[in-house]
Amino acid sequence: MRIALASNDGINVNLHLGKAHSLYIYDYENQKITFHDHRQVEIDKNSKHQGSQVLEACKDCNVIICVQYGFKTKIKAEDLGITLVMDECTIKEALKKYIQHYNFMNN
Repeated sequence: MRIALASNDGINVNLHLGKAHSLYIYDYENQKITFHDHRQVEIDKNSKHQGSQVLEACKDCNVIICVQYGFKTKIKAEDLGITLVMDECTIKEALKKYIQHYNFMNN
């Protein structure tokens, strides 16, 4: 499973999906979390409704964790098979919480 986290500092989940110019990507496989890459997204920080660009940059991801997202972006993500999760904490905490929930729901 590939998880993208919207973060401007690589430490905290602290960006709205539509303003996520920076994404940290992790893989979760065989009970291990590994860093995959850091992606920059070209967005206009003064414009609204840029979730589509972020979704395009994450089309290989299964999950995106961000502070918030809009309704239209949620629909587009569902169409792409991407799960959106709202959280605001450290990347480490967000990964731990999501994976614990994922494992609980799948056991």
